[in-house]
Amino acid sequence: MPKKSVFNRVIGDSHFELQFASFLEDCSDVVSFAKNYLAVHFKLDYVNTAGDIANYYPDFLVKLSPEWVVVVETKGQEDLDVPLKMRRLRQWCEDINVLQAEINYDFVYVDEAGFKRYAPKSFAGLLASFREYKNS
Repeated sequence: MPKKSVFNRVIGDSHFELQFASFLEDCSDVVSFAKNYLAVHFKLDYVNTAGDIANYYPDFLVKLSPEWVVVVETKGQEDLDVPLKMRRLRQWCEDINVLQAEINYDFVYVDEAGFKRYAPKSFAGLLASFREYKNS
């Protein structure tokens, strides 16, 4: 049973998501986290590669302090919509941070190959290693 998850168990859509949840559990700089799934219903609409409006459910919400939450997208293999989803997520973070000042929202994209290559030991290390989509 996870100690840092806001839920009593973590349901992953892939083996990598379960690995990532275990990583979050072990990070001393993570206060708590939640695996986002349909029942949580945190979703963003975006225009996909086919030009249609689609729903995007980011994978994790990670609380680093009472004032700092990071939305995490994990991927085993990148699909064509990833850049579009990340652009939308970056815009959502910018918008929500303008609308309120109590919590700073940020995001990070974590691919499985990079996670194995960098092998971060902390969430701060993860944020420092994974910079893709931050300035695009």
